[in-house]
Amino acid sequence: MAEKQKNIILTGDRPTGKLHIGHYVGSLKRRVALQESGAYDEIYILIADAQALTDNADNPQKIRDNIIEVALDYLSCGIDPEKTTICIQSALPALTELSFYYMNLVTTARLERNPTVKTEIRMRGFDKGGEGIPVGFYTYPISQAADITAFKANCVPVGEDQMPMLEQCREIVHKFNSTYGEVLVDPRIMLNDNETCRRLPGTDGKAKMSKSLGNCIYLSDSREALHKSVMSMFTDPNHINISDPGQVEGNAVFTYLDAFATDGHFQRYLPDYENLAQMKDHYRRGGLGDVKCKKFLEKVLNEELDPIRERRARWEADIPGVYEILREGTERARKKTQETLEEVRAAMKINYFDNNALISEWMERHPAGKA
Repeated sequence: MAEKQKNIILTGDRPTGKLHIGHYVGSLKRRVALQESGAYDEIYILIADAQALTDNADNPQKIRDNIIEVALDYLSCGIDPEKTTICIQSALPALTELSFYYMNLVTTARLERNPTVKTEIRMRGFDKGGEGIPVGFYTYPISQAADITAFKANCVPVGEDQMPMLEQCREIVHKFNSTYGEVLVDPRIMLNDNETCRRLPGTDGKAKMSKSLGNCIYLSDSREALHKSVMSMFTDPNHINISDPGQVEGNAVFTYLDAFATDGHFQRYLPDYENLAQMKDHYRRGGLGDVKCKKFLEKVLNEELDPIRERRARWEADIPGVYEILREGTERARKKTQETLEEVRAAMKINYFDNNALISEWMERHPAGKA
């Protein structure tokens, strides 16, 4: 009887800064729920420092400084190291080797068509001349495929913008398996049910929340920092007077309320309305001011972030413990990924020194050499 396929999750983040609420609603909050569901045999979270270096090669200290920060964000959100393995990408040599082999399965034309790659190139200004695109950054989808397949993950919870990356990973899996045999596991993407959470805009309302654009609310922000961010948020520029009809579409305050607010929040903080739909109707008609909306959003976000702040304070008091979690998790991940690499090398017939088969095969082809 064939061995039952394990349910394995892989997800992760680039340590280019502290994580923000876009990460939280897009993936991190769900990771905690999946962790507690008991439906998965193994869960891995990868701190993708090697991939972060592809466009930060001149500032490795930035990546180093954020390893602990990102780990603190995970732990403060409720990631349990007893149930979820947190590991560091650059300390897993199997990932680099798998990436090298997968490069032979992907054309440059296919990489150029990847929408996520094109968007990231544009965001980072690589399309504006200069020295051009770093090869490591250009081959990011291949590196991500190595990450996913090395852990044999069949479920990858990510944001909507990562769908093209997962599709390319699946293409690599299918190409490898059709060429060398059924070794790699075909992953599926897991998107957030709340479409707003899949791509939360920045506080400026103009783009996806991004550390590089400075339009973030960080998970580690104090109440004071949150207050400043919320009160400066983009709303409807034509909603000048309270009596003016307002537009909720493209209004960052209402987008955030779509992502976070529940009927319970209205019962606790704004009983004037039963739910968000009623509040939106009032704003559209006129008579509801932006400040009142922002104050409500601030209360909603603080209710979500206060427990995270409390857990972070406890973990910050035990940084050696956080370090040990990373070390132990990375060692477990190293063993897991090495097992996959060995299977891949065997399928590709490049495992020359695992046994003496290379000798016997040569001698079978050259009978005269048996003397």
